[in-house]
Amino acid sequence: MTADRRDLAPMRPVDRKPLYEQVSDRLREFIDVHQLQPGDRLMSERELAQQLNVGRSSVREAITALRARGMVEVRHGDGIYLLERSDDLLDSLAAELVQTHLDHPAIWETRQALEAQCARLAAIRATDDDIAELQGAMVQMQAEIENGDAGLGGDRRFHAGVARASHNPILIRLLESMHKALDRTSETSLTRAGQPAKSLRDHRAIIDAIEARKPAEAAEEMLRHLVTTTDALIEDGQLQQAD
Repeated sequence: MTADRRDLAPMRPVDRKPLYEQVSDRLREFIDVHQLQPGDRLMSERELAQQLNVGRSSVREAITALRARGMVEVRHGDGIYLLERSDDLLDSLAAELVQTHLDHPAIWETRQALEAQCARLAAIRATDDDIAELQGAMVQMQAEIENGDAGLGGDRRFHAGVARASHNPILIRLLESMHKALDRTSETSLTRAGQPAKSLRDHRAIIDAIEARKPAEAAEEMLRHLVTTTDALIEDGQLQQAD
């Protein structure tokens, strides 16, 4: 007897992730399954490529991504070592956020809370290198705007720079895990007429407060920047009104 199609389990969508991201996922699964701990040595690039049946270039890209997230360290001539384990809770949260309707206010509200705290901590902890990175992001964003672009690259660099300047690894990890959803929110905002120049001015006010070592003012400027952006999108009908 033929089964009713409505009773069948839904088919799993085709995985459209880049190959290196799939390799990165498999490495993290390997770390979890084998309960590897910080300080443990992973397989070599060649061994990983053989195990996963992929080219070494894909393995190198995956390792680079894991290094950027602070999970592994490459010791030349020695091997690849685990620095910290992945956090499945954060990764599940990130996946859920990316699948959420991107006009949902919860994403913006979460961003406001996290980034305002990052700005506050940055005003306390930012190093000279952190400040230089934020200034570089401003220069990049201004050049992009002058070239007729929305300034997305400089904007992304600025917000990531403020997060790193907080020197709080949990806040940094949370924002990195949400980066796909946050990139889409920035794109929605910066493609509005006049918004790139306004965001650039807002960023300047945030950097000034961080450089002046004024935590409350830095947090207030970041929150004002993100809240006014959210309100404008709601007014334009590009974002849902929160219940």
